[in-house]
Amino acid sequence: MSRQLNMDTLRQNFWKEEYLREKMLRCEWYRKYGSMVKAKQKAKAVARLPLKLPALYPQAPLLPAPAPKAAPSRAPSPVQEAPIQSEMCPVLPAIRALLYEGISHDSQGRHRYLNTRKLDLPEKRYLFPITTNFTYGWQLGPPVKQELVSCKMCRIDSFFRKNGVFALLDPRDLAL
Repeated sequence: MSRQLNMDTLRQNFWKEEYLREKMLRCEWYRKYGSMVKAKQKAKAVARLPLKLPALYPQAPLLPAPAPKAAPSRAPSPVQEAPIQSEMCPVLPAIRALLYEGISHDSQGRHRYLNTRKLDLPEKRYLFPITTNFTYGWQLGPPVKQELVSCKMCRIDSFFRKNGVFALLDPRDLAL
């Protein structure tokens, strides 16, 4: 018994046309989008290259040019530069030194510095509220601990249902 090939001339021509159609579609796509794909590939290749920073050389301090003494003229008053305005208060040197002691993995260094800074009140860390959310907690003072005044049995009686889990609800158990 021989194997029947279900390929006749009609089917062969069909597959030939399909193959040529797919080939033409691929060529059209490449002609339309190929340049964009190449540009993206080049951009990704450039992004993968390590960033090389220029070498910094120490700059010699600029000496002011000697002024001629022959013509006494009225020199304009030097304009004072405005100090850099920061929204945070300066950090104490002892706390800043915590940054350089150890590593964060060992709960030292930055980890310890941030935890120490977190203990300060926001009023001591910042000069003024930066965002509107700061105003909610600004100058509230230390938190007040409130004691829970009740007996243990009162809490137990009011917490548990009186008639079990699967029983019908008692109107006294419902909080409306």
